[in-house]
Amino acid sequence: MPAGRKQIITEIITPNKRAETYEKIRKELKDGRQLYVICPRIFEPDPEKELALNVKSAVEEAKRLKKEVFQEYEIGVLHSKMSKEKKEKVMQEFVLGKINILCATSVVEVGVNVPNATVIIIEGAERFGLAQLHQLRGRVIRSSHQAYCFIFAEVKSEKTIARLNALKTAKSGFELAELDLSLRGAGELSGTKQWGITDLGMEAIKNIKMVEAARAEAVRLIEEDPELKNCPLLKQKVKSKVSEFHFE
Repeated sequence: MPAGRKQIITEIITPNKRAETYEKIRKELKDGRQLYVICPRIFEPDPEKELALNVKSAVEEAKRLKKEVFQEYEIGVLHSKMSKEKKEKVMQEFVLGKINILCATSVVEVGVNVPNATVIIIEGAERFGLAQLHQLRGRVIRSSHQAYCFIFAEVKSEKTIARLNALKTAKSGFELAELDLSLRGAGELSGTKQWGITDLGMEAIKNIKMVEAARAEAVRLIEEDPELKNCPLLKQKVKSKVSEFHFE
């Protein structure tokens, strides 16, 4: 960590602590700091679609926060579906402090530097890999101000909370990626065993760079084509296997 920067404070937040956490964040906003809110999706899924997941979206969360929580602050939205010009305009307004809260997808994972943004909320954190969560919270360690990362988990299982708690002790993204692998296992390439290394084809998952590249491609694909309309064979395969996958 560069000299003069404080260790980030990371907290795992369960649903019953949400209101209390918002008040902590409000104090930081009153002091002039800015906030990222990271969501797994761009838009709310159609509840009637088979592939729809009950996870927060950047667009709808921005509306909810403005209406119910942070009415007095300016809230912007950033995601990959926006035009280059629109994304640049939103980021410029965030950099200048015209936007206090930025609701976004993981598009802010790399290449974003706003020193005054010292607080980050990650919604649906159980749906992200540990290494990616580590990368995301790095967005707010950009100044001498105290930084905070609030990991919002909707799942209350002890296993999930234990996995997320590793963010408090791990020293690097690589360490977290390896820990994620050891906790979840590699799984079978096909079949009902989602976790547990038994299929030779999935041994490749131990290659962390390959895993990161595959994940990035999967995120891009889903953001650009959430219903997989342009990939009918892939959609058919996913639908045939969805009952076998363990969505933590």
